[in-house]
Amino acid sequence: LRQNQSRIQRRIERENQKTKDDGRPVLRGTGAKYGIADRVRAVAAGGVALIHQLVKSVGLCEEIDARVECFKAHAPYHESDHVINIAYNLLAGGECLEHLELLRNDECYLDMLGARRIPDPTTAGDFCRRFTDDDSIDTLQEAINEARLRIWAKQPDAFFEEAFIDADGSHVDASECTAGADFGNKGFGFHPLLVTLSNTQEVLQIVNRPGNRPSHEGAAARLDAAVALALRAGFRRITLRGDTDFSQTAFLDGWDARGVRFVFGYDAMQNLRDKADSLAECAWSLLEREGYEIRTQPRSKPENVREQRVVEREFRNITLEEEHVAEFDYKPTKCKQTYRMVVVRKALRISRGQDLLFPATRYFFYITNRRDVPAREIVRMANTRCDQERIIGQQKSNVRSLRAPLDNLHSNWAYMVMATLAWNLAKWTALLLPERGRWTERRSAEKTAVLRMNFGTFVRAFMLVPTQVIRAGRQITLRMLAWNRWQASFFRALDSVRLVT
Repeated sequence: LRQNQSRIQRRIERENQKTKDDGRPVLRGTGAKYGIADRVRAVAAGGVALIHQLVKSVGLCEEIDARVECFKAHAPYHESDHVINIAYNLLAGGECLEHLELLRNDECYLDMLGARRIPDPTTAGDFCRRFTDDDSIDTLQEAINEARLRIWAKQPDAFFEEAFIDADGSHVDASECTAGADFGNKGFGFHPLLVTLSNTQEVLQIVNRPGNRPSHEGAAARLDAAVALALRAGFRRITLRGDTDFSQTAFLDGWDARGVRFVFGYDAMQNLRDKADSLAECAWSLLEREGYEIRTQPRSKPENVREQRVVEREFRNITLEEEHVAEFDYKPTKCKQTYRMVVVRKALRISRGQDLLFPATRYFFYITNRRDVPAREIVRMANTRCDQERIIGQQKSNVRSLRAPLDNLHSNWAYMVMATLAWNLAKWTALLLPERGRWTERRSAEKTAVLRMNFGTFVRAFMLVPTQVIRAGRQITLRMLAWNRWQASFFRALDSVRLVT
């Protein structure tokens, strides 16, 4: 690994580029010729074997086969074969069910996984259609969560300090012939609900719904299931978060009685705005947002071209002047307990061109039962939930799990769960990276970097690793053919997977 790293560093160092610059373009070509290898056999997605060892070590296949019953006879595929086949397709760089056809015709890929054959796209779609009700899909999610608990059990004690569970909805387009789809505010399709663990960015629950259903529908039950899972794992504190659609006041007393903490956005109703207006000025304090630390040399800020165009064309412009934060006690109509209401007052400047039209004030409210932190920390905690938008964006753009490739609500729901498993497997790989040893600080930073990787980056760094497949002595040997900067992390993850029981 050191030799490979040194060799590539010598090629990209600027000093060497200056001495060997002959004035020609860098991408000059070699005149190489193509041929067919007669003995050397290789696979492009060599990293999938690491994921397969992870799946076997946590008993995911056994959990799925024991709980999910879709077949009366296995000829030859089991339920787990279909589930992980769809997930592996995305980890191997696939984007849709049709790309399974490329994998099932890749002999080296099949040998790497020890498979005689894998399901084709049509068979995979038929398997998704076997999920015809909510209970069957929930059973699949429970099987995945059982394996998830074994991953969490390997984490250090600090991991279980507090779990931040977020909930939000999203829109998925569907074709005009898709059963169960309906019109929503973003078009015709579905409106799935996602429950995620902010600590690790894992998706804990997905619920598919018609496009016309509200975001909060069924969210309380799914949050309760996530809380139960976190308690089983051993988290000492649990905090639920969501936007204004999820401040379901009918359930706040129940969560508070169980010791579950929450921070939810709250609609800026007239009575709350009147309450905020009546607060004394001394009750407000300036809200200062935390910036990020500049680790390199400070750079001059570029000109804001967008702002210039807004002024030149005299568009109506809203500019934030300053923010203040305050708090007061509030008891919602459906609650018996009084909770803490944190309010942010934004002073805005409304202008057109260079002319000031009028100043304005807007309020943002957050209801919480947490009284152990200052109000500004509650605001930061609520704003951090926006990171879930990134997770949902990843599911749509990179993982491509929030899609509707099939013909009805439940089959598409099943596909979403199986496809999202690819994202979770990437996070599980990061969670198993060791942190102890001589370089604890460096290893912790490495683990955090892999955990927060975009899915596309993870696939290219850990999965799309060209690997030679050698079959000798009734044993398969996988020999990596190229180096990248994450290869050492790959082998540390492999060692950790082998230690999981």
